Formats: sequence, C-alpha cells, structure tokens
Amino acid sequence: MSSRILSLALLAAACAQPLAPKAAPAPRTLRAAFDGAFLVGAALNAAQFSGRDTLGGAIVTAQFNAITPENALKWASLHPRPGGYDFAAANQYVAFGERHGMFIVGHTLVWHNQTPPWVFQDSSGNPVSRDTLLARLRDHIHTVVGRYRGRIKGWDVVNEALNEDGTLRSTPWLGIIGEDYIAQAFRFAHEADPAAELYYNDYSLENAPKRRGALELVRRLREQGIPIAGVGLQGHDRMDWPTPAQQDTTIAAFAALGVHVMITELDIDVLPPDQNPYPDSLPDSLQAALARRYAALFAVYRRHADAITRVTFWGVSDRDSWLNNWPVRGRTNYPLLFDRQHRPKPAFNAVIEVARHAAER
Repeated sequence: MSSRILSLALLAAACAQPLAPKAAPAPRTLRAAFDGAFLVGAALNAAQFSGRDTLGGAIVTAQFNAITPENALKWASLHPRPGGYDFAAANQYVAFGERHGMFIVGHTLVWHNQTPPWVFQDSSGNPVSRDTLLARLRDHIHTVVGRYRGRIKGWDVVNEALNEDGTLRSTPWLGIIGEDYIAQAFRFAHEADPAAELYYNDYSLENAPKRRGALELVRRLREQGIPIAGVGLQGHDRMDWPTPAQQDTTIAAFAALGVHVMITELDIDVLPPDQNPYPDSLPDSLQAALARRYAALFAVYRRHADAITRVTFWGVSDRDSWLNNWPVRGRTNYPLLFDRQHRPKPAFNAVIEVARHAAER
C-alpha cells in the first residue's frame, strides 16, 4: 500500500471514531450553579413582582428559584387597621412566584417593627390584656397563613426576638404576652398550614452570645414539641465580619440541633460606617475585594450544603438595596451581585466559580 493510500486510510479510520464529548459549559445562573446544593433566592420589592421593574424581574426569573417579599407580607402592609386586611400586593407576590415555579417564602408574621400600634392598644391607647393580644395574634396568623395555605411553602414566623447578649428583646409582644409568645406564634402558624415550614429569623447570630441565646431558644421550642423547621441567619455582613470561621461555626451549631439553616437576607456593606465615599461608582480594587469576600462566604455555604437549604440575597441589584440609605440618607452602596444597570459584577462571577470548583471535586 502506498504511503498516500495508507494516510487516507488512517484519516478515514480517525474520522470514524466517535468524537470526545465536549465539556459541558459552566452554568451562568445562580440557580443552575447551585442546583442540588441549595436554593438561591432574592427579596423582591413591589415593582419587581408586579412587573413595573422589567429589568429587575428578568434577573429574578433567570437567576433565582426562591423569593421573599421585602414588605408585602409584614403586618403594617397587610393589616394596617383592626379588621382591615389589604392583600393586593401579597396576592401579586404569590402569583409571581407560582407563575415562575419559585419556592415562596412568607416574611414575617411576628416582629417588633412594622407592626401598627393598634395591635397592642385598646381604644384608649392603653396596653391590651394578654388574652386580647393572643387573640389578635391568632386571628392575624390564621387569616394570613390560612389564605396562602399550600402556596407559601415557608414562613419566617418570628423575626429578631433576641438582644445582642442572647436574652429576649423587650417588645410589646414579650411585655404583654410573656416569653411564650414565640411558641404561641409557631403553634398558630402550624394550625393554619400544617405542611408549611416554619422558621426563626435573626441577625448577628455569628456573635457567640447571641448565638447561644438563639440555640437555647430553638432547643426549648423543640423540647415543647413546637414545629420549628429552620433558622434564618440574616447575613447582613461587612467586609470583615463575620469571618468564614465564624460563619462555619454558626451553621454547624444550628445544624447539630436538627434544624435546617438558611442564609436569609444576604448583602455585604462595602462602605465605612456613616460615610458615603463612592457616590458614583465603586473602585475596581473594592470590586475585586467584594468578589473575594463573596467567594469566601459561598465556599462555606457550599461545604454545608447538607444543612443549608436556601441562600437569599436581600435585594436584586445594588439600586434596590436598603443599604443605600442606611444608616444615613443618600448613602450609595454596592452590596449585591448585580450593579445599578442590572449587570453582573465580578462578585457574581466569583460566586459562580465557587459552585464550579465544588462540582469538579
């Protein structure tokens, strides 16, 4: 056989071999990147779930598979007057989640903020009795949770009930009902929807004293047979707090109690306290630092995928964040993965890379 004929034969044989499969492209959405690990969610404002903010809504439907309302299900929004419920915004929120196949979270049933004064007062402005407040609490929870029974899958039943030292915060709920107001709220929610997951939600649980108080609270509730399914770590973080080690310890501590753990209100404050140094844009060096910070946190979350069921950002893009006007008005912050033009930031790419590296191991 001539060399030319041999070469043609070898070429034909090579072409007959099946091509090696190409590597699958890395996922470019958060929900795909962490599929099988945990849900990835966002807190929505009314413009996003009503359709007025089309760009923000498009990010939500593309990137996330869980949603939380910023305000639509808080007492002041739903039940501003005795006997007067307004479900218009809440109905839109739930319908949005159902339309897009999202895990829908209810936030929040019991909180000391955004609760109208009438809840705690009689017609003369005096504090009501324990029995009266319990009846109002039961009516509110049964009405709200019952309305969305089987549709809202998880509820932040009690929000921010602890002081920084781990003791119960002094609120009208505690002062009028007593320490069992938390257990009562969980019982009412379970009566209204026995299939819904019920959560306790708070911030700064990475600090040891507050964490100890929360762990003890969860233990007591479980000993009483209260159906608490999980604990939300709010995740309003800074560039230097919590450390990855603090985050790791906190997640492990709650998981050891047998409850799910969620990161529920994640954002990272990149600015010095009470200052507004970057009103126009964030320097590239800080963009890179924010990306490293998010990557370090998500590496911890991914390692605890057996305990963590959901990571929810508190907002969709930087333009939506509550940190823009807190603690001083006019402050321009950059705490999320999408910028003010709804474009993914370097931090977005860093988070996706965490998922990719975990999948390759």
